[in-house]
Amino acid sequence: MKILVVGGGGREHAITSALSRTSENEIYSVMAKKNPGIARIAKQICLAPETDLARIVAFAKKTGVTHAIIGPEAPLEAGVVDRLSAAGVACVGPTRAAARIETDKAFCRDLMTQYKISGNPAYRVFHDTSEAITFVKDHNGDLAIKPIGLTGGKGVRIMGEQVNLSGAIDYLREINGGVVLEERLKGEEFTLQAFVDGFHIVPMPLVQDHKRAFEGDTGPNTGGMGSYSMPDHMLPFVSGKEHTAALSIMASVVAAMAHEGYPYKGILYGQFMNAAGGPKVIEFNARFGDPEAMNVLTLLSSDLTDAVTGITEGTLSSSKVAFEHAATVCKYLVPEGYPATPMAGRPLVTGEKGDAILYYANVEERDDGLFTLTSRTLAFVGKADTLAKAEHIAEQAASAVQGNVHHRSDIGTQALLDRRIAHMKELR
Repeated sequence: MKILVVGGGGREHAITSALSRTSENEIYSVMAKKNPGIARIAKQICLAPETDLARIVAFAKKTGVTHAIIGPEAPLEAGVVDRLSAAGVACVGPTRAAARIETDKAFCRDLMTQYKISGNPAYRVFHDTSEAITFVKDHNGDLAIKPIGLTGGKGVRIMGEQVNLSGAIDYLREINGGVVLEERLKGEEFTLQAFVDGFHIVPMPLVQDHKRAFEGDTGPNTGGMGSYSMPDHMLPFVSGKEHTAALSIMASVVAAMAHEGYPYKGILYGQFMNAAGGPKVIEFNARFGDPEAMNVLTLLSSDLTDAVTGITEGTLSSSKVAFEHAATVCKYLVPEGYPATPMAGRPLVTGEKGDAILYYANVEERDDGLFTLTSRTLAFVGKADTLAKAEHIAEQAASAVQGNVHHRSDIGTQALLDRRIAHMKELR
């Protein structure tokens, strides 16, 4: 298969690596900045903004690719799937209309309300800032403040956790546009990703991401500092019933979108809060998570090409998708100052990585070595038969990196997992 991967981060390096396990595949890449890992695998690359649809389509035609996987959300919002599909390229990724499940938070909530899909928190949509401020002032209790559009995983503010009433009002003024105000959910977050062909849905192992920048879940939200998964593909604070409920919510959303006339094809990412009464939807994303893609694609033991074909042809089947039963721990190295004031242009030296798998992200490779840019740089994934072993592999590799970077050493540790389990017991 001649396949195009759009995007140049750690997620896209994981996608490219998974595709390269099938030797017959020819992989091509469009990315804004040169990812060293992708560049070593791809037959040809095109350096272009990932929302430059004309250049993406021209490159696809020039190379003769038959399929494409879209990594990031921005090109989906811009309509890259619509344009590539019109050019005869079969895409793993939703059309612009279907991508609204991520790119328009109000659309997502209203769709769930219209089709009476469970897991929807109480919410209100505002397009007038003064009305939103009045609602916040009069509301009895804390709220989640979410800009309607894309924010790169960094736009949500939680009252009572990240901001007080005064801070919430200041943030609404800063947004000065469409916003969704939701009840504050309490519980433990988990990610359920699935392959979707418009009607059929095949789930992947559960993963837990860590958004906060610093140890112990402190500091500002980031694009994700790391994540882990368990050998049984579950999480110890998510019951079988709760997993089934989350998957049912996702299947209902897929059915609703098909009924509305924009079938969803691609990767559907469900971010859930496992609350006292069961899973609630924090958000949906219209693509693989980053870092969660690195966990599940490291575990994928079947041919990713089969999933690509199933999604694009409407023949997706769980019989052709398999994941290894092992634990994974992913740890991201980020520049000092990330996410607010990242230190770019600083040298990085990777040490002995042992059995860890290295995925390159937002990093520059020069003749004299690697250098930081403005976002997450490198990710190390440990895979083993136990979480403790996987964490040890990832931690050793991450700790061996020298430079003005840091990572969260607590991700994947038993101590942090025990906190999650105890928190859910307390809520229940």
